Amino acid sequence: MILPQDFIEMMQKQIGSEETEKLTNAICLPSPTSIRINPIKRCEDTSDSVLAEEWSEVKWCKEGRLLKERPSFTFDPLFHCGAYYVQEASSMYLSHIIRNYIDHPVVALDMCAAPGGKSTLAISTLPDGSLLFANEVNRKRCQILAENITKWGNPNTIVTNNYAEDFTDFTNTFDLIICDAPCSGEGMFRKDEEAITEWSLNNVETCWKRQREIVSNIWHCLKPGGIMIYSTCTYNHYEDEDIISWIESELGGERLPLCDDESWNIKGGHFFPHHITGEGFFVCPIRKKEYDWDEPDFISDTSKGKKGKKGKEAKGITPLSKNSPVAKELASYINNTDSFTIYEDGDSYFAFPSEHLAYLQESKKSLKVMHSGIKLALTKGKNLQPEHSLAMSNALRKEAFANVALDKDNAIAYLRTEAISIDAPKGFILLTYKGIPLGFGKNIGNRVNNLYPAEWKIRKNY
Repeated sequence: MILPQDFIEMMQKQIGSEETEKLTNAICLPSPTSIRINPIKRCEDTSDSVLAEEWSEVKWCKEGRLLKERPSFTFDPLFHCGAYYVQEASSMYLSHIIRNYIDHPVVALDMCAAPGGKSTLAISTLPDGSLLFANEVNRKRCQILAENITKWGNPNTIVTNNYAEDFTDFTNTFDLIICDAPCSGEGMFRKDEEAITEWSLNNVETCWKRQREIVSNIWHCLKPGGIMIYSTCTYNHYEDEDIISWIESELGGERLPLCDDESWNIKGGHFFPHHITGEGFFVCPIRKKEYDWDEPDFISDTSKGKKGKKGKEAKGITPLSKNSPVAKELASYINNTDSFTIYEDGDSYFAFPSEHLAYLQESKKSLKVMHSGIKLALTKGKNLQPEHSLAMSNALRKEAFANVALDKDNAIAYLRTEAISIDAPKGFILLTYKGIPLGFGKNIGNRVNNLYPAEWKIRKNY
């Protein structure tokens, strides 16, 4: 592996020749593999699964596991169930910051969220009752983000596809903003050779300018006293310490201590692969200084028909009448029904946590919402067809459907959207693997129709 000479010289100035040599040697070593367990989808039977692999702990994240070698995730049905997420160990440090600084339910924004590692980690770590906006500007990457959020199964989420400047209407809204800013990718050199070929000093400059722009466009969204967690997967001070200093001097931020254990070998917010088992990473929590402020209007004003961005008439959310046959059937699909608002949008039905409904209303006025809460069902003629989002949700009432356990071969066939031959009652059935929902099927007598999302199917040969 040949690293750019400009990069080596830059790091020599920043951390010294001896440390740079250790760093470059570490970059040439194989990349470690790590996963993070989903606490709401714990599996007791881990046999014949990645979860049975030999592992050691990620010191700063209790759900994190460092694997001894990289297995095949594609053909582990528990991966597709959302029982765990494949995430780089250094970035799991986010959970340590959240646990140190967030002790009550909050409204949070993950600004640059795809593919979903930090979003799924955040919603698992934040106190119960928190709401997470997960945003990604690139549409294709946002679709992947929505898929991963859906599989993770927490309904207290809204996935949006927007630029930072689109959050104009969200002044003083978020208690926490996660900004994992687009960067020059030095921390990914040993995982991605393309990151090496694309690196240049000019690109570093382009990145730190873009990072300032993103932060300045969303800073007003952070409540006074709120916290921004700024991070990159790069080493240089232009995109790291210099951005933090700029936030302090220009925006009124105040950096917070990391509260590290010295044995973790984290150096001033930097995760260097010659000091830790993980990839290159930088992180710093910053608190917004407090001053007199007012809550956003939409917190108390959820009226339908309020004008949205650019004067467009906003389409409000009209809850279904709880006494209607459709509402009663849909309510039977989920637990804790009283805590959700069930509504119709086009030919589909959704459930969203009632306590956060104002935020969803406002999102639909000014943002491109790709996913929110639970997509319960789709209208098929005169009937309802349960949606995959329901199967993945931790709010699913499993008893509402006949449960059919699949072995691994049938589970893989299902995930490939192939026909499966099983004994099952007629009608919609919930297919499970090792006790965890995998998705829905419909037994029409002579066959079981596969209802797994075609766009998510496994395309590799088994």
